[in-house]
Amino acid sequence: MNTIKVSILMGSDSDLEVMQEAVQVLKDFGIEHDVKVLSAHRSPALVSQFASQACAEGVKVIIAGAGGAAHLAGVLAAHTTLPVIGVPIASTALNGMDALLATVQMPAGVPVATVAVGKAGARNAAILAVQMLALNDTQLVKKLQDFKNRLEADIKTKNEKLQQKLK
Repeated sequence: MNTIKVSILMGSDSDLEVMQEAVQVLKDFGIEHDVKVLSAHRSPALVSQFASQACAEGVKVIIAGAGGAAHLAGVLAAHTTLPVIGVPIASTALNGMDALLATVQMPAGVPVATVAVGKAGARNAAILAVQMLALNDTQLVKKLQDFKNRLEADIKTKNEKLQQKLK
């Protein structure tokens, strides 16, 4: 069995700019991961095969980014018992609203955790995946707490700078 814990999938290689945010977060936390292009519409058999075998391959969480009709996360969720996090990508004239609605509107029994459209969503998807993995990993809990502490410290610094600027 290999050591992949999170798989990041995207419907098109043009989604990499957004999904790279998830890759970077996972790297920052030291989480093993892989990245693939699989399309719910152009390669449905490959998506089904991947999702059906992911657990046996060591995957614990799947992050799926897609734009437009954005069926990738839902199709993956239909074929696996693993948690799936959907990242809507703004790739059409609708600026991601179509992808957001397609990702979030799953039928009962086929859940997909859905995050914000775009890069912030990709980052949050990876953080959510880390939080899921941390349920059974005290070292990850510590890394997450350190991460939260850094967020707080950054805000304090920004507030101090703002207060000085306003004086």
